[in-house]
Amino acid sequence: MRTGKILAILALGTIPALAIAAPAMTSATYVMKAGAGDLYEKQASTLVMTSTANPKLKKFAKEMVTDHANSTAAVKAAAMKAGMHPAAPKLTAKQSSDLAALRAATGTARDTLYIQQQKAAHQDALALHQDESSTGTAAPLKAAATKIVPVVQHHIDMLVAM
Repeated sequence: MRTGKILAILALGTIPALAIAAPAMTSATYVMKAGAGDLYEKQASTLVMTSTANPKLKKFAKEMVTDHANSTAAVKAAAMKAGMHPAAPKLTAKQSSDLAALRAATGTARDTLYIQQQKAAHQDALALHQDESSTGTAAPLKAAATKIVPVVQHHIDMLVAM
């Protein structure tokens, strides 16, 4: 009962809630997540680029392969400038699962699934790079993330327009 009252009071805003800061993401975590995201984007886009009959989607997928290769190179160079030696990117379990689903789909169903997955992946990428851009502690990585944010936002804008 007491917990319920405390939660009700906090919800009403009568007692200032304590700000609980999440621990900052480490530079190594940023590099790992950025690399995995780029790897997923390149693999998913290569698959769709070679199978879609939709010229707009083919053009988008081709741009994803190019832009995410550039992003990988920029983050890797920044990591090395920051004294890190990043390992080769590896897909997360979710990314592997998403790729498997994409491979299993065909035709317009694959195109639709690709767009859906791209929207989610780009929202995740935007949040990742924005976080590093604003709270990163390694200057080279922070600078790389800051340059990547508008590229990812452009990808989101393109997806919304599809």
